[in-house]
Amino acid sequence: MAAVPAAGACSDARAGSVLVTVCYKGAMSRGRWLGLVVIALALGVRAPALADGIMLVQAGAFWMGRDDGPAEERPLHRVYVRDYWIERHKVTNAEFAAFLDAQGAVAEGGQRRYDWDDADARIHQVGCTAARSTPDRRAPEPCAGAPTANPWVVEGGFERHPAVEVSWFGARDFCAWRGRRLPSEAEWEKAARGDDKRPYPWGDAPPAPELAVFGRGHDATEPGDGRPLGTSPYRVEDLLGNLREWTSSALRAYPYRADDGREPFTGAGRVVVRGASHDDAAGTLHVATRRSYDRRGATAGHHAVGFRCATSEDLGEVAPGRR
Repeated sequence: MAAVPAAGACSDARAGSVLVTVCYKGAMSRGRWLGLVVIALALGVRAPALADGIMLVQAGAFWMGRDDGPAEERPLHRVYVRDYWIERHKVTNAEFAAFLDAQGAVAEGGQRRYDWDDADARIHQVGCTAARSTPDRRAPEPCAGAPTANPWVVEGGFERHPAVEVSWFGARDFCAWRGRRLPSEAEWEKAARGDDKRPYPWGDAPPAPELAVFGRGHDATEPGDGRPLGTSPYRVEDLLGNLREWTSSALRAYPYRADDGREPFTGAGRVVVRGASHDDAAGTLHVATRRSYDRRGATAGHHAVGFRCATSEDLGEVAPGRR
């Protein structure tokens, strides 16, 4: 804490990244000066709203798509999106393991939520080694008595890495379990782009290792909170790189309209995947890039696809659970 300023002088005070300067014409007591500092800091804090790791994206129009990309990404056009909240980070292996413990690995409709027998899987059920060595994709669960009899555990060192091998149905059900949903592709792109035409969440600078995880070998993911310089205008992290992300949107031609039947994807047609993966080349990174999977692809997990959740519920400034 800075010293009490002399009469007619000023003094700086800082709280985190907020710096305020307090000036006073006459002499004052230390108690009165501290009171002024507290008030000034409270008034000076103006940052994007957040509630324990889920970030507010305020209603408004933004630029979606681009004119210099593939046909499915054209044209650049304005899209209005209502208020919503989106999680700052992708869902981790540890978080998804807790969901598997609580809800199991197969959805009510019989779809796999997680490819437990894939060689890229980082979450395994205790006492179920046979499920990985001799996979039977017809099995309703990797172990008898699931979901509660045999706990799911994450390979050591991968707890904070974004979850891989989660199917679209698993991502959908995880978000519902948390009282949330998958973001639409328009919500994803606005969270990444803000209200300008930037090609990357961090701006116009080309991709670099301190900004995103890309150009790596197979399965070379990292925790998603290690590159704050790559943060988007809404302080959402790890949007471009590490893993692509499931959305709620069915693939249709632009211009985007939320009321033309593309929202939400229900299993028919193709579902849109946004973002980029750890093994994508730098030249493929762009906030407007669209990829998609058919129903068969949506029912499977992938080493290059993860997800995060969103909600339209008004959370105010408080939400349960730090992420």
